[in-house]
Amino acid sequence: MSVTDTEVLIIGAGGAGTSAALHLAQRGVPCVLLERGLVGGQASGVNYGGVRQQGRHPAELPIARRSMALWHRLVEIAGTDAEFTVSGHLKLARTPEEEAELVAYLDVARAYDLPLRLVGRNALHVDYPWLGPKVIAGSLAPEDGAANPRLLVPALARAARAAGAVIEEHAKVTELAFDGTLFQVAAGERRWRAAWLLNTAGFWGGTVAAAFDEAVPVQPLSPNMMVTEPIRYFIEPNLGVVGGNVYLRQIPRGNVIIGGGHGVSDPAVPWSRPAAEETRAAMALATALVPSLAGACVIRSWSGIDGEMPDHIPVIGPSRTTPRLIHAFGFSGHGFQLGPGVGAILSELVLDGATDVPLAPFDIGRWTARAA
Repeated sequence: MSVTDTEVLIIGAGGAGTSAALHLAQRGVPCVLLERGLVGGQASGVNYGGVRQQGRHPAELPIARRSMALWHRLVEIAGTDAEFTVSGHLKLARTPEEEAELVAYLDVARAYDLPLRLVGRNALHVDYPWLGPKVIAGSLAPEDGAANPRLLVPALARAARAAGAVIEEHAKVTELAFDGTLFQVAAGERRWRAAWLLNTAGFWGGTVAAAFDEAVPVQPLSPNMMVTEPIRYFIEPNLGVVGGNVYLRQIPRGNVIIGGGHGVSDPAVPWSRPAAEETRAAMALATALVPSLAGACVIRSWSGIDGEMPDHIPVIGPSRTTPRLIHAFGFSGHGFQLGPGVGAILSELVLDGATDVPLAPFDIGRWTARAA
């Protein structure tokens, strides 16, 4: 059986994996990216499309800031803007307790130079008269926006291939080993060897990590998503709420994309489906935020599979057991905006041995040390 040698093997063609392949190839490093299905077929391609920094865990903000700079260069980097628009992200409060959370986050944002503007009830309903009466405050992040998740990853993959990366779709990894010098990976009858292995496999990143004695408590997360028929365009900002139980945005052609709750999935197949009860609940929450959405027809719903960590932040950084193995998985439903930046960071860890983005909070040892 023939074996293909390369310098870097990457498992998982989502935003982080395709961005890593692109950045490595641009620096002249041979790399092969293996994807069990199609590029962008799971979390990176089925999400809501929010390109937001507001509301993130403080540890994620340096990555988000780094990644946002790449979002603004998408045309240069990937040949498309992926329908990225800077619409602002308006996070809404519906109770005094939620408003207090918005106020508290202002200090977090200030520490990372993220511009935010708190909007009180009176000004909020003047500026956005279509909001429902239960909304009592908002926080506007003017730099944030949204993009089309169906366009981003395929574009990064095309750019990576053009730069020299090899991307193999329908290549489900069936064997993983490390002999002390090289990684050996099989996908069916095909085999590869490499000095470096990047684990960007989403939920299945937990399986890859476990193969190297780094089992972590990652669980499948399936976002419950829907889109309405086109209606009059009037919702400019990307809308979220404290607590995150509903989020929505309208695209210029008029469709309103709504997310809320969780679908059902079986990662072993893999398959995923939206859940009717969750869809109805999200529709009710959306119309409470924006009453004029009542009566809009939902024309499609969908889901996918992401990996969720118990602390809701990803695993990013070097393995604790295996040299030249680097993890980046478990983005817990909010990795879309981070993907381009994470790929750049992974390439720096391989080629420069370091990155200027603090990664200690994402260390896999926060889980494996507990199990030791």
